[in-house]
Amino acid sequence: MAYVYMTEDGYKKLIEQIKQLESVERPRISAQIAEARDKGDLSENAEYDAAKEAQGMLEMKIAQLKDTLANAKVIDETKISGDSIQILSKVKVKNQKNGMVMNYSLVSESEANLKEGKIAISTPIAKALLGHKVGDVVEIKIPAGILHLEVMEISI
Repeated sequence: MAYVYMTEDGYKKLIEQIKQLESVERPRISAQIAEARDKGDLSENAEYDAAKEAQGMLEMKIAQLKDTLANAKVIDETKISGDSIQILSKVKVKNQKNGMVMNYSLVSESEANLKEGKIAISTPIAKALLGHKVGDVVEIKIPAGILHLEVMEISI
């Protein structure tokens, strides 16, 4: 598996999420299984089946998060420059067609959150912006056509 690049903050959040699932969710589901088991015949016990399925899903999620953690590479934010766009850059771009100004932070897939303006480095927009400098006009192919974005600001 390839490395998963993330910030120090993202790494800490991932550890906290794993702790939450292991120390809170896992015991809660185990209690549901025990309660359902106490109700008798397991062959026709929908509560037991649902709890066992939830347990399987939880264990799968924990395993995935631990795998991500094992392959995580924390990015040293002090070594990032604002000269050109790269992972962790905060970018202000202007749509050449409609004049709309957008702000994005380029982050790892695990930290992406469009509501917060954080886009994954693997998205078409982020891939196209990488390496560009202030003043560049970037042509990006998206499903709706071609987007022309002018890079207005780069910060860290």
